[in-house]
Amino acid sequence: MKHPFKYLLLASGTFLILSLLSGCALTRASIPLSYVPQTDVSKVPGADKVDVAVEVCDVRTIKDKVGVKKNGYGMEMAAIVSESDVPETVKKAIEVELENRGFHLATNNFTVLAELSKFYNDFKIGFWAGDAKAEVTMNVEIKNPNGNILYSKMITGEGMNPNIQLASGSNAKVALDAALNDAVARLFQEPAFIESLVKSVNPTNAPPQTASSP
Repeated sequence: MKHPFKYLLLASGTFLILSLLSGCALTRASIPLSYVPQTDVSKVPGADKVDVAVEVCDVRTIKDKVGVKKNGYGMEMAAIVSESDVPETVKKAIEVELENRGFHLATNNFTVLAELSKFYNDFKIGFWAGDAKAEVTMNVEIKNPNGNILYSKMITGEGMNPNIQLASGSNAKVALDAALNDAVARLFQEPAFIESLVKSVNPTNAPPQTASSP
């Protein structure tokens, strides 16, 4: 008689875990994306002489959502959408970091063009818990007023919200926000990115027309 009771407890526990991981899986979630500016940022010498505009081109294959909920079996359920415009969120994140380093935001000058190809969270379902894993990918270029490319590189940021019990919008938000912060941090850690902008005001010291890192 002990074995059936043991199996019943195991089955009940499994059902509970699967139910929790579902996280109201049939209801669409709308989340507010947010970006936290970097701290301890210094002004870049010469940045005050550079006028730059930021443009984000949305080339994502999935534009209507930033993820999906999953039930306890890992099946995709309701969509997770952003309350704010995703490309605009990325644009503002890059702009605030440029301004914090002393660059001037202006049109018809140098342009930072980011082609956003991915902004998505995927839940990885485990037996007792799961993880929210997000990725933000964009190809970033710097163009001078003549349209010449001064810098080009693919930037990828990753974010994770580990050991979660709910495949929910709020848990996806944590991972997505972290991925956005990571992508922007990686971009501004690129020495060639900042150097291309600063040197652009002095043609004699400008970097090559196309400078990309592997």
